Amino acid sequence: MRIGELAAAVGVTPRAVRHYHHLGLLPEPERRANGYRDYTLRHAVVLARIRRLTELGLGLAEVRDVLADDAGRELVEVLGELDEDLARQEDEVRERRGRLRVLMEEARAGRLPAEGPVSPELASLFGKFGPAPHSPMAAKDREVFALLETAATPEVRAEMLAGLENMMSVPGAVERAHEAYALLDALADAEPDDPRVAEAARALADLIPPEMVPQDTGIGLDDSGGDGGTGSFLRAFYADFAPAQAEAIRRTLRILREDRP
Repeated sequence: MRIGELAAAVGVTPRAVRHYHHLGLLPEPERRANGYRDYTLRHAVVLARIRRLTELGLGLAEVRDVLADDAGRELVEVLGELDEDLARQEDEVRERRGRLRVLMEEARAGRLPAEGPVSPELASLFGKFGPAPHSPMAAKDREVFALLETAATPEVRAEMLAGLENMMSVPGAVERAHEAYALLDALADAEPDDPRVAEAARALADLIPPEMVPQDTGIGLDDSGGDGGTGSFLRAFYADFAPAQAEAIRRTLRILREDRP
């Protein structure tokens, strides 16, 4: 058989056959005098098995293990691992659909945050916080928390959510947060040396528990660069605020560092 005939017989493309040759999954056949490959029934049998295994969801590296005569795992072992992997995917899909149902319910009730979708935990915290009327800084703060939740490791994400929960549980925290946002909003057109910067920094520092500030002394204080991605991120972070607002946030972090036990 020619390569096109073999591919048509098994229901794959000639390109796939060549790819399997390249990966060592399908043995190269002998060539006729005219240079064309001469495929046999044995090649068709192996190619059909490759197709069946890939349709089950096996990767080509796993297919190679199954096809190996003198090495590799038994087929039952590979299929068992595939079954476990599919079960994990099913669990993940169920979890995502559960989160989606919550978001749909929140959207229908008009409670879905503008920064969404976020996790149900963060959405719940946003709900407890309540709206800060006409506060651009409050909206930006929520965007930053949504970004951090997306980019953080599971451990850091859990610490962040726990810290926010503790912060919000303090009596009067919501009112103090709204006051701090108002002070920061008022700095939108101010200069970094405006005396109100210190007031806003102190109000914000009184709101944030020191344990929510990273212990790494290079983070949050200096956006001059020199530490690769962290410096670049901080420069972008501070650049998103007006100069006086950025200075207030820098001072807030310095205060929290100094107050840390």
